[in-house]
Amino acid sequence: MSDGTRQLPPKKEVALALLEGSSMFVHLDPRRAGVMVPKRFLDKPQLVLQIGMNMFIPIPDLKVDDEGITCTLSFDRAPFWVRMPWSAIYALVGEDGRGMMWPNDIPPEVVAQMQNPPPQPGQKPAPAKKQRKLAAVADAPPSEGPAMSGPVAKSPEAAPVTEPEPAPESASADDREAEGEDADKSDKKEGPSAPAAHPQGGARKPKRELPPYLRVVK
Repeated sequence: MSDGTRQLPPKKEVALALLEGSSMFVHLDPRRAGVMVPKRFLDKPQLVLQIGMNMFIPIPDLKVDDEGITCTLSFDRAPFWVRMPWSAIYALVGEDGRGMMWPNDIPPEVVAQMQNPPPQPGQKPAPAKKQRKLAAVADAPPSEGPAMSGPVAKSPEAAPVTEPEPAPESASADDREAEGEDADKSDKKEGPSAPAAHPQGGARKPKRELPPYLRVVK
């Protein structure tokens, strides 16, 4: 099977791997069948929810199975039991930006937004270039020269001619030998610098590595 048609890993496998960290962000289309979120989100093209097993506020009923993800989240400080089927989830991203995206499940509105991102706050749109209009110019008398539209450019003034500075005198052979001896003495005084000692830190517990197929999702 070629790389272009390589099958993406299952969403459940990616979710379980990302949940080894502190939390992950679930990108889903709340309009899909089986989604249970507050009613005000049901007509939105996308919804991002943060879940995790090691969050500051724990989610005791967080469950990941073959059907999808279910848990109780807080919306405006009110608890709500959420159901997110795998068919509605199109991206799973960890806090470090690594994750996975399933292109076939991305809503078309999100695809259009990714292709034409909106301008960043404070960024001014590029001003449209003004098209110059051509106007007919009447023939001028021969004595006045050709007519020109717009300001007339002045010819640059001639720059003053300066005398070239004399070249510095070259050092004699005796001077060069004296400089070489001084350089040799300075090199002998300065010995090779000792390598910097690395501080010995305490032994840290190795962290479980994420699967190699995860990549940074933008």
